[in-house]
Parts: sequence; structure tokens; C-alpha cells
Amino acid sequence: MNILDGKLVSAKIKEDIKKEAAAFTAQSGRKPHLVAILVGNDGGSETYVASKMRNCELVGFESTNVRYNVDVSEEELIAKIKEINKDPNIDGLIVQLPLPKHIDPEKITETIDYRKDVDGFHPINLGRMQRNLPCFMPATPYGIMLMLEYYNIDTEGKKAVVVGRSNIVGGPMSILLARNSHPGNCTVTLTHSRTVNLKDEVLAGDIVIAAIGRKHFVTADMVKEGAVVVDVGINREESKETKSGFKLYGDVDFDEVSKKSSWITPVPGGVGLMTIVGLLKNTLEAAKGTIYPK
Repeated sequence: MNILDGKLVSAKIKEDIKKEAAAFTAQSGRKPHLVAILVGNDGGSETYVASKMRNCELVGFESTNVRYNVDVSEEELIAKIKEINKDPNIDGLIVQLPLPKHIDPEKITETIDYRKDVDGFHPINLGRMQRNLPCFMPATPYGIMLMLEYYNIDTEGKKAVVVGRSNIVGGPMSILLARNSHPGNCTVTLTHSRTVNLKDEVLAGDIVIAAIGRKHFVTADMVKEGAVVVDVGINREESKETKSGFKLYGDVDFDEVSKKSSWITPVPGGVGLMTIVGLLKNTLEAAKGTIYPK
């Protein structure tokens, strides 16, 4: 069993991003600029946004955190997004999910200028990804692809099984793995909670991407010997064992599944760190105008 080490890979890629950002700043006279909008005070969202802001600083980006109370109106939020869309000194915009129930996340996503959509959720970016055209890829699947590439995981002709069909991870991941690219060229099965004979489907996977949002959902009896296992799950539970007062668990039963897998990501220390790298790379490309020329 080998570890797909998100800490190691993200650190190496961030060094490259830092050099490119410095070159961009020297040439343009400004830093790449990411704005994150946070609504409410959800603990997980607070942690994620703080991490994104901290990493922006580490690689030489400018970052701005716009905060709203949980009762902010949809209209006010949309107005702010439109204002940011028009600002030429802002390269990337993310709105941290989940949003309060009175705000339609789809409407918010579609309001963001697709050329600043560094989370890769806008229908235009998703559509371009489907057609293998230049685009901002969703940050988590993008980060996973970067990790597979770094470790030179052989994906061509392999059977990949994605567990979870979300628009943020599962759906885009299935598209990227199937594309004629490296990594890629997999035969992909996209499964979910209502898949008949789910265990048998996952058991057939040479590569398993677990992104269903349930603690230890993927168990050892669902994974074949030698499989590559990527755990996207971040399930928070209260804990007296940690200073933070909570502990993170993946969607994979790491202790047991790791005994059968050839490669596996830990939680924490795996995909979460690569998600931030995907976001940073998208923001840098937005600033440089390499995907959508300015």
C-alpha cells in the first residue's frame, strides 16, 4: 500500500504556482486576485474559506473575503456578484457552499461570470469540460487529476468507479477520467446510493473515487486487491480527542481498505489539499487570461 500524499503534492505544485504568480505580478504590476463570498457562520465553511485565503497569501495572490449574515437576501448577494464580475482587478470569484435555504445555489452559480468561475461550477465551464475544450475545471476533480498525474498512476484502459453523482465532484470526475487524455482513458461507471448491486460495481473498479458524503461508506469488502482508492469525503464529527473539538473522517474505511489497495489517499492530508491547488491554478490561469483571453 502506498499513500497518495496530498500534503507533498500540493506543496510542490504550490511552489510552481508561486513562481508563476511572481512572474505575473512583475509583468502586470498586480497580484492575481481571488474573492471568496461567505454567507453565515457554518464552522466547516469558515475553515475552508480561511484555508483558501491563507494559501492565496502563501503563493503571492491577493485575496478578499466578503462576508454576509445568514439572512442576506438573494438580491443583495446577486448584486454583489455582478459588481465583482465587472471589476477588472478581480480574477476569480467563489461563493462558498452550502448557502442558506432561501438562496438558490444554481441562480448564484449562473450569475458568476464564467471567466471568473474558478470553482468550475458554471454551466459554460462544465459544458466546455464535457467537450474537452479549455475551461476552469471543478477544483476537487482537477486536484485529483493532478495527484494521479504526479504519481504517474496508470489509468489508460482501467475501469474507474465513481461513488457519488454530485455536480461538484462525482459527475465532473467521471467525465475527466473518461476523456482522451493523461490521466484519463478510463472506462467509467458512475454509481450512487440507489445503484443496484453497488458493492459488486465498486468491487470491479481498478480505480475507486469515493465521493458520496458518508463516513466509512466504502468498506474493505467493496474493494478489489490492488485498487487505487481516492477518498473525497470530509465528514466532521465532534471529538474530545482534538484541540479543534472535531475530527475528520473519509468516505472510505481507511484502516481496512488500505490493506487491499495499491494506492490510497488519507483523510485529512489527501484530496482536500489538492482541491485548494486546483482552485489556485484556476485563479492563476484566470489572471493570465490563458483560458479566456482578456
